[in-house]
Amino acid sequence: EMALDQDFEDRTAAGSVTTGASRDFTVKVDVHDLKWGRDYYYRFALDGRWSPIGRTRLAPKGGEVSQLRFAVCVGSSYARGYYHGSRHIAARADLDAVLHLGDYYYEYGNEYYEERNGLVRPHEPPHEAVTLGDYRTRLSQARRDPDLQEVHRQHPFIWIWDDHETANDSWVGGAENHDPDEGPWEERVAAATQALFEWMPIRDDGEQHIYRAFEYGELADLIMLDTRLEGREEPFDAGPTGIFTPGDPALPNRIMSATQEGWLQTQISNNTARWKIIGNQVAVSNWQLVDPVSGKVDYFGADQWHGYPGSRDRLLSFLRESGPSNVVFVSGDRHISIVMDVTIDDGSYDPETQEGALAAEFVTPAVSAPGTGPSVLDQVNSQTPNVRYWESDHRGYMVIDVQADKVQADWYLLDGVEENQGNESLDASWAVFDGETQVVEVDAPES
Repeated sequence: EMALDQDFEDRTAAGSVTTGASRDFTVKVDVHDLKWGRDYYYRFALDGRWSPIGRTRLAPKGGEVSQLRFAVCVGSSYARGYYHGSRHIAARADLDAVLHLGDYYYEYGNEYYEERNGLVRPHEPPHEAVTLGDYRTRLSQARRDPDLQEVHRQHPFIWIWDDHETANDSWVGGAENHDPDEGPWEERVAAATQALFEWMPIRDDGEQHIYRAFEYGELADLIMLDTRLEGREEPFDAGPTGIFTPGDPALPNRIMSATQEGWLQTQISNNTARWKIIGNQVAVSNWQLVDPVSGKVDYFGADQWHGYPGSRDRLLSFLRESGPSNVVFVSGDRHISIVMDVTIDDGSYDPETQEGALAAEFVTPAVSAPGTGPSVLDQVNSQTPNVRYWESDHRGYMVIDVQADKVQADWYLLDGVEENQGNESLDASWAVFDGETQVVEVDAPES
């Protein structure tokens, strides 16, 4: 049942659906003929028992919206901590949707965490997820978490996968955490994808693409990418340091297929919304290390966009040459909080004036997966001129506030993810203003 009120007196839709073992007893209903921009309530019944009442919010049409607000999160590791961030997001009544940028769960077995003294809650199954049954069980366990249940009950989700929904550092032909004795990579990807399309609130376009766009009236379009599995070539092996030299001829060319790349450019160039917000798994901006003696610049993190210079150069050249305004990248993967000016690294960016910036990029921390902590990445951020803010010690989430004159990001960080922790506090607020391309720090969140 679906209604405009929690008492279901103003019922707008009702029906029945059958499920079974072939789709892991999950149910997905696509309800039509609803009113744009409205809140709706829904529930299910089975053999006389009613589910809890869920709430969702439809995107507005046309000029009906003056403000949007999204929570942004990533890295929900059941084994590494409690979902306190999800609890705080669920308690907010001001959100239009939750953007989850991947790593909704992790494939590792308990032994992986025990060896690193990092097991907070044991996984089901206890071994690494490889088969369809494994991935279904891992999703089922995650959804029994009360905080994750509550955030799904209160808000619509717009989700994309990253690597751990299949295996660490995945690409179209394999993964760092996939061995030949675990079977063909194609079968593992198919198993994970089937489970995800059963359990996650996403429509199946027949080809199980996750890149897609959402229109929020004339104010903003959300353009969600797949920079992990759809056409991504094998990443460059940067060794244990993660450091590599820009321009190395061994660097791969494509972080996505030519089809998706063309689709992305079309979504940006044909877009009439004031803001184009691009949700993607890995950071578009570069991270660098500078040798203090020679001045030589190297990059860090070969599985980010800068590890795929062909794709990155084509995208940023398109932004510079076609000049679309108000493009904002929202990214995850690194489990740390970062604000960056997106730049082409050809000397055109002035770190003092921020002239030469092409767009803003806001990176969200993880809900429970650990961040980097004090490490080489702190050195990288301090030596990268387009990085304006970073915090690498705490987990949490980000809130994106969209208005006609600006897009603002606010970082809410947790005191910890153990069972008796989870207090949150505002750590930073940054924005990019209408018609501008550089990020600026602001005083406080919007009301």
